[in-house]
Amino acid sequence: MVGAIGPGYLALIGVARGDGPSDVDYLCRKIQDLRLWPDAKGKMNLSLAEAHGPAGAILAISQFTLLGDTRRGMRPSFDNAAPPDQARPLYQAVVDQLRSQGLRVETGIFQVDMQVELVNEGPVTLQLNSRPPTPDS
Repeated sequence: MVGAIGPGYLALIGVARGDGPSDVDYLCRKIQDLRLWPDAKGKMNLSLAEAHGPAGAILAISQFTLLGDTRRGMRPSFDNAAPPDQARPLYQAVVDQLRSQGLRVETGIFQVDMQVELVNEGPVTLQLNSRPPTPDS
């Protein structure tokens, strides 16, 4: 086992061609500040740190297949995914920046097939994009 967490987020991180430092900053701010945890009234109103303090964590897994384009044919195209030599430093920048914000971050191993288990305690699964969709998507 490489990384494991208790309460927190499983963040599958896909890096697209053209992503850069501003995308890392945007994504890290969103992950840190999203209010997805219930307050005393049951309303999603707390960030991860507010809800769980130091026990809250993030499991950050690189996942180029998030960039798969399935609009044509039956085989997905991964042309929009950044090549590993460009994606690795940006993925690591996300991990490093989240850690610098005081969050506990566990990782998998970049560019390795892994078995990732998730117990999803609730109805929330979100896709965070650092850039708006293009007109043809």
